[in-house]
Amino acid sequence: MGNRESIAGGQTAVLAKETYVWYRKFMMEYPSGLQTLHEFKTLLGLQGLNQKANQHVDQVYNTFDMNKDGFIDFLEFIAAVNLVVRGKMEQKLKWYFKLYDADGNGSIDKKELLNIFMNVQNLSGQITLSPEEFTNLVFHKIDINHDGELTLEEFINGTKKDQDLLEIVSKSFDFSNVLKVICNGKQPDTGGGFLQTI
Repeated sequence: MGNRESIAGGQTAVLAKETYVWYRKFMMEYPSGLQTLHEFKTLLGLQGLNQKANQHVDQVYNTFDMNKDGFIDFLEFIAAVNLVVRGKMEQKLKWYFKLYDADGNGSIDKKELLNIFMNVQNLSGQITLSPEEFTNLVFHKIDINHDGELTLEEFINGTKKDQDLLEIVSKSFDFSNVLKVICNGKQPDTGGGFLQTI
């Protein structure tokens, strides 16, 4: 089996030695082995957010809480790290789709896309397009059957075919700063650290 393991979708997992380092960091920060939503927000310095931005952070947390028990355990944590650090584009697009699909009905409508993009902008402060422009652009480019809803297939295929759209979507969910916060002891803007070794 070696130092690397293959996980779902052919993704290469974090090295065993790296996993041990992550495990030690996780257990030192969360001795119970479970991270709460409050601890997640505290770790990332996300207190005092407006309601919409707060909802987005909650939604991100909930997508990482795969067993829906209200906590992120170490296995969920390392799966999130794998996705962010080593995930293939299709895996990341599936995760983005899950975030955009706020009601969980298997499709994204314009309201869901508009809301999530506004929330992302509130958190990141990046404004490349207005939320309305972004929503209209996405639906114009990838809503193949023009029904006002995007299926997972439409979202993945359409986004992968359009480099500009792929770049906007990818940048809006760039979690490299999140990992820097985790690795560098709550110093999101410092370089180096453990992240560069993976």
